[in-house]
Amino acid sequence: MNEYDSSRISDFTKAINYIKTENFKEADCFVLNTCHIREKATEKMFHEIGRIKKEYKYKKKPIVLITGCVAQAEGEVILKKSKYVDAVIGPQSYQNINDIIKKIEKNNKERIDETNFDVIKKFDTLNEIENKTSKVLNYITIQEGCDKFCKFCVVPYTRGAETSRPFEQIINEVKSLIKNGCKDITLLGQNVNAYNYKGKKLSDLISELEKLDNLKRVRYTTSHPKDMTEDLILAHGKFKKLMPLIHLPVQSGSNKVLDSMNRRHSIEYYLDKIRKLKKINNKLEFTSDFIIGYPGETNEDFNQSIDLLNEVKYVQVFSFIYSPRPGTPASDLSTINSSIAKERLMKFQLLADKYQLSFKKKLIGKTVKVLIEKKTKNQNTYFGRDEYMNSVITSEIKNDILIGKIVEVEIQKANKQTMFGRIINQFKTEKEFAA
Repeated sequence: MNEYDSSRISDFTKAINYIKTENFKEADCFVLNTCHIREKATEKMFHEIGRIKKEYKYKKKPIVLITGCVAQAEGEVILKKSKYVDAVIGPQSYQNINDIIKKIEKNNKERIDETNFDVIKKFDTLNEIENKTSKVLNYITIQEGCDKFCKFCVVPYTRGAETSRPFEQIINEVKSLIKNGCKDITLLGQNVNAYNYKGKKLSDLISELEKLDNLKRVRYTTSHPKDMTEDLILAHGKFKKLMPLIHLPVQSGSNKVLDSMNRRHSIEYYLDKIRKLKKINNKLEFTSDFIIGYPGETNEDFNQSIDLLNEVKYVQVFSFIYSPRPGTPASDLSTINSSIAKERLMKFQLLADKYQLSFKKKLIGKTVKVLIEKKTKNQNTYFGRDEYMNSVITSEIKNDILIGKIVEVEIQKANKQTMFGRIINQFKTEKEFAA
């Protein structure tokens, strides 16, 4: 979601003649877009502020803006701690960034705290500015906020309550992206499968996207097990453009820990959803998030997470040692010994990596459908992704019209991160690839 927000911030600022630069030393304005979920997000932000300050010590001071979740959660602290920061802008207020920049330009002594929860205004403003991103694979926010209040999570406090973007706004932005070459769209939300705008659900949105001719693939993330409703489950057996990969965070394999986290689901409930999904579409695979070393986690609790990993055999897992986030209910809980947590994480991730690699190696010798996104740096091969978001590097190609096309690739080798193969239909004519 932060990548999408950063892209739209760039779209906004173009209207006041601010253009993105790759040269750190020539910027007139720095926008540090933050995510409080990331490990040591605040420390990294202050480090980056220090780097800017050092570079511009003998130059005209640039405008420095902090946006995103850290700005929302710690805006007042940031402004007090760093006089170099001109403004803090919450994730629901970045549509005001142009007005803020203009104010600072007129009065460089003015320091601004813009951390209101005006998500409706944000969505309306997003709709006013066309998304001209020209990538083959794109992301679009359809929902923000969360009402689940997991005890470890800052999202309800930094992004606010669950709010769904108007249905037609989403369709219009997707159409704009398609016009600029988008073929693969990922629908984003803190709790994306809770999307509900005037009775229209995520499954209704997917149904509408299925009708768009030049859109080839549809995905969504991040989901909550409690909102994996029957209509959405059925969608995975009905819509051809809906890809067979679901990110379904569980956080722990222990019911005791899940209850302590306020996750509002049991492992039995979670596995029942996976079985129903697999029954409706046996091609489906799953990724997930796990928190290792949550306060109170015993060896038995941890082993139950191992058991869940062995049962589901996720094709990718994102696992992290628990670290408290200020302001969350769990932040007051006693953490377990750090060496124990590190040992558990290593054991868990080694097993998760084994399943990730195993899935890719099963594809060696088989043909997969790859959407080509771009040429690689050496210009002799192409980079793309298959239906499961696996990165694929092709062999040398003689046809130079493949970007944005879905091609058949025979996988020849694979590591944990990437698969390598040869395009078996590279001699197709331009007319054939135009389909």
